[in-house]
Amino acid sequence: MPEQPAGQITPDRLVMMIVSDTDADTLQERLVQGHYPVTKVGSTGGFLRRGSVTIFSGVAQSQVDDVTAIVNEVCHARREFVPVNTLPFIGDGAFTAEPVEVRVGGAIVFVLPIERFERF
Repeated sequence: MPEQPAGQITPDRLVMMIVSDTDADTLQERLVQGHYPVTKVGSTGGFLRRGSVTIFSGVAQSQVDDVTAIVNEVCHARREFVPVNTLPFIGDGAFTAEPVEVRVGGAIVFVLPIERFERF
């Protein structure tokens, strides 16, 4: 494995965070302020087909709890009211004009072991 510059750790965990567009920039800023590496990739999906972002950070195992604590502080789940006609399912035709309350936001976090890391 290539030698790392002095003061830099060799990451052994990849933290993959899938967050809403609305939380992504703040999360990225907080991670950078904490001196964690960040790679941000646009993605889509989810129940309401809203924009989401996948953020990757390669860290030491000892830093995983700190990174996930930042995610927990920034990416709060919220309740929003959305029109029924925007929901991605087909009902029995008994739709009302009333908006429906749904959970949005929050984060999905995966922590994966890194078998190999190289910096070029």
